[in-house]
Amino acid sequence: MSLVTALSRAGAPIVAALLATAPPLTAVAPAATALAAPAPAAPPAAALTTVAPEVAALAAPSPGPGGTGTPAPTAAAGVTRWAVQPSSAKGPTGRNYFIYDLAPGSTVDDHVGVSNLSDRPLTFEVYGTDAYTTTDGAFALLPADQPATGVGSWVSFDRRRWTIDPGERADIPFTLTVPANATPGDHAGGVIGALAQTRTTADGQRVLVDQRLAARVYLRVTGEVRPAVTIEQVTVAYDNPVNPVGGGELVISYRLRNSGNVRTAGTGAVTVAGPLGWELARTSPVDLPELLPDAVFTVTERITGVPPAVRLRAEVDLAPTTVDTALPPVRRSAGLWAPPWLPLALLATAAGWFGVRHWRHRRATAATGTPARTGDTAGSPPEPDAVPGTPARTGDTAGSPPEPDAVPGTPARTDGSGPTAATGPA
Repeated sequence: MSLVTALSRAGAPIVAALLATAPPLTAVAPAATALAAPAPAAPPAAALTTVAPEVAALAAPSPGPGGTGTPAPTAAAGVTRWAVQPSSAKGPTGRNYFIYDLAPGSTVDDHVGVSNLSDRPLTFEVYGTDAYTTTDGAFALLPADQPATGVGSWVSFDRRRWTIDPGERADIPFTLTVPANATPGDHAGGVIGALAQTRTTADGQRVLVDQRLAARVYLRVTGEVRPAVTIEQVTVAYDNPVNPVGGGELVISYRLRNSGNVRTAGTGAVTVAGPLGWELARTSPVDLPELLPDAVFTVTERITGVPPAVRLRAEVDLAPTTVDTALPPVRRSAGLWAPPWLPLALLATAAGWFGVRHWRHRRATAATGTPARTGDTAGSPPEPDAVPGTPARTGDTAGSPPEPDAVPGTPARTDGSGPTAATGPA
């Protein structure tokens, strides 16, 4: 939410209380700034929009030795005050804005009240213009030198210039005619009361200051209503810390566009998740400004303390609304890699240490050769293995040839001599 929007919303209840007991809202000429539009469901009590002054130099002497540009105009000796608000032929009606719901080809007559709260006569230029949403979400009107092509061009007055005596109010009539080919949906603009005054700067330069106050116009042309909000882009940036303890800062920016034909607002929140959907952080819903049709607005969220969980995914959850209804949620996500550098570095160091140690062990083994058998003489050839399945004879001398086996069926002698030939019956 922009700072201007927050200030305008915070001051709405105070302005409402002042309107109930005081004259119409006034503007002080030297302090003209743009007021942001509130959420459409709850417009503030302020009945006017102050538009930034436009300054035109009447005389442009060469700057002095210490100056390089046009100095800012100084305040006048007296304070110039005036007010602009919706009215009727008999005076103000308590309306905050001009709000209409008309069909193509329709015509409506209305009045705008311009009050001179100064001590001298003032001459105002009264006319209509178009509105748009600024990049920071504020409601703004076209500059005086840019002609209106929308609802501002549909507003017509009998004349443009009106002179009002001090302390008086003029309820000026106008006609709003909707073209037969007007597109359905919302059209926004304003009825402006502009005052052009000549000011003198501190170095004596005269400038023409065009200051404007306006009452907003919200017109809905009947027909097919198509409310829609699109998340056009989501970008994520992460300040990955070397030490993962405490986490880092994650910056999420998402660009919204009112792709429908009616003004919208709503809330937006961001959820940050790690692998397997593990939720790491969640922001509180923030109020979105009023977006006129085709308006674009960028939201930036900063989240601290997000751990580097290898892979981070940020999901934007948008809950848009119109003036009178809620819209289906809109979601979009984006991700990035966030490796935990310190644990990975420690793991890589440990793996490298074990790898070097294993390599050294293998190198030492290759240099000494195969270990010798127990009991062998160094350099002697190894003995042939025994016949598989044949047990070694008891008492044989190592290396002696084996004795021939006894004749089958002849019992072995017990006196240690070799076997004798078989004899017949006694």
